[in-house]
Amino acid sequence: MKPFRGRDLETGENIMAVSHPLEFNGKVVGVLRLVTSLRAVNRQVLLAVLAICLIALLCMALVIISNLIFINNVVEPVAVVTESVKRISAGSYGFQIEKKYPDELGELVENINDMSLKIGQNEKMKSEFISSVSHELRTPLTAINGWGETILEDPTGDPEQLRRGIRIILNESRRLSTMVEELLEFSKMEDGRFTLRLEQVDLQAEFEDAIFTYQELFRQDGIALEYEMGDEDLPPISGDPERLKQVFCNVLDNAAKHGGAGKRITASITREGGAQVIRVRDFGPGIPEEELPFVKQKFYKGSSKARGSGIGLAVCDEIIKLHNGAFDIGNAEGGGTIVTIRLPANA
Repeated sequence: MKPFRGRDLETGENIMAVSHPLEFNGKVVGVLRLVTSLRAVNRQVLLAVLAICLIALLCMALVIISNLIFINNVVEPVAVVTESVKRISAGSYGFQIEKKYPDELGELVENINDMSLKIGQNEKMKSEFISSVSHELRTPLTAINGWGETILEDPTGDPEQLRRGIRIILNESRRLSTMVEELLEFSKMEDGRFTLRLEQVDLQAEFEDAIFTYQELFRQDGIALEYEMGDEDLPPISGDPERLKQVFCNVLDNAAKHGGAGKRITASITREGGAQVIRVRDFGPGIPEEELPFVKQKFYKGSSKARGSGIGLAVCDEIIKLHNGAFDIGNAEGGGTIVTIRLPANA
């Protein structure tokens, strides 16, 4: 017989009843009926349904919360960073992203801010460099053209005036040649064509040649160039004589340009341990302490009002590095600036 499930008419309680016939000798002699209440079953089913619904709600809440956290901590910050990077790539160099993100994203923001700041500084220096070079080229050309026209119009005039004009033309031509040479060397540095032609070099002889070249030029400007010769003859080292001479001339020229107010420059070459050391000191105003870490950077001119492209020291530093040496600039005790060049004997 089929089981019965329904409500008890007397008590109104949900019940389930099962009936089964009792047979004896092939005849049905009675019926066994089992009736049980469904109250406990219904309660368990209800509890199970409630538990399932509660678990489903908790899962949905976790999904929603994790999505919100993901959006707040990843999606939105990434969108902000992406937008900021687009601004930087569009030309807003120096733009800074607010530092409010933790972990790897915060590190990424710091790196982007640092990159943006450096790009902004480089762009500023390049703009100043272009402006400075334009001015530096225009000034000597104006002087050369002016004195050239003056001499051409009156070639038999006052001899002293003619010598003065020719001296100015020669000085300005030399300055133009130096600037052009620096620009060519810088372009080689930028595209990787900056190389050395190594041979055995008498460093002391090369340095003394530069001293001799500049002594007369400085004397005309009222600057005394004093050279201190070492006590011993220094052995040759491996190096590029043309590049090293370029460094010496640039350092001496800078000493007169920036420290010429002291009217005195000292130079020396000695052997210290396994290195040959060259020092050039001026007695000018020196370099502001806050500018010292940047003086060897390309395009950097700092607060100096002296003429120049701002790349000479960067070229010198690169040449000495290629010789496995060290090129240091600092302020000397008692005033002035001192440049120290160390070149290993086995450079």
